[in-house]
Amino acid sequence: MKPNRYFFLPFHYICEGILSFMIRLSVIIATYNRSAMLMQTLQSLVEQNASRYDWECVVVNNNSTDDTEKCFEEFIAEHSGFNIRMVNEPNQGLSYARNRGFRETEGEYIAILDDDEKIGPDFIDAYIELFDNQPDAMAAGGPIVAEYAARKPRWMSSFTERPIANTMYFGDKVKLFPKGRIPGGGNMAIRRSAIRRYGVFDTSLGYVGETLLGGEESDLFERLEIAGAKYYYVPKAVMYHIIPEQKLTREYLERLSFNIGVSQRKRARYFHRERKVMMVEYCKWVATLAIALWYGVTMRFAKAKYLVIMRRCITKGLKSKD
Repeated sequence: MKPNRYFFLPFHYICEGILSFMIRLSVIIATYNRSAMLMQTLQSLVEQNASRYDWECVVVNNNSTDDTEKCFEEFIAEHSGFNIRMVNEPNQGLSYARNRGFRETEGEYIAILDDDEKIGPDFIDAYIELFDNQPDAMAAGGPIVAEYAARKPRWMSSFTERPIANTMYFGDKVKLFPKGRIPGGGNMAIRRSAIRRYGVFDTSLGYVGETLLGGEESDLFERLEIAGAKYYYVPKAVMYHIIPEQKLTREYLERLSFNIGVSQRKRARYFHRERKVMMVEYCKWVATLAIALWYGVTMRFAKAKYLVIMRRCITKGLKSKD
């Protein structure tokens, strides 16, 4: 007798429910017109040592006009056994895209990646282990290693590299984040309960298309800091930040630095501390000039020049008006 196909439907839904329940960590990747780089990110994701049943991934397509959807469909066709899917977010902006990812995912832990990265094979396991073993951990972040598509420019110092690549390394042991530092936006994880308690990303901050206004991660972690929430450094959650040649120009550094100042001003206004922020900026100028002088004495004039350019543009952004 031919079996009734509807007999198997309840079993099918039970299996789906079991798999959903087993998801420990959700990965969110917001993407905008970086199809080739996104494929590198996804490839590093499917090469994880973690069981594929422990995690899911939602790629949030934020109005890409390139071949992102086509490339994604081809990738999924080759990796159909993985729980990876794409959703579209029509509101332009990184914060809108990430917040959409929060709504679309189910895991009790959430990791956020960017579409210009690769992750180490222990990335997912490392975050799951951290949250399982540290019940007071509300959020976490791992090392960020810069990978340059072109040769690293001579003018780049550790100071000018930080806003571009956000490199990060605090040793090989799990520990609380150092005072004054927060996880990098492209390598951070957070409990879903923390999102419910402290809120999502501020949509007035964060990159919008090609506009480099950031600060949404700083805003979120400031709320965590005010609430006394703890966030940990996880050395095995390694991320490799791929830096293309177009980010290694004076124009990009100036534009990025200006928008860093703008985002700092916006947050200072919200928390009513404009005067304090400007006083700190003047102190940073003293340190900048001292370091630039040292670079000059040691014949590293390009490093000195670009360090001053960066500080000048940040200050200009801080003083700008809406």
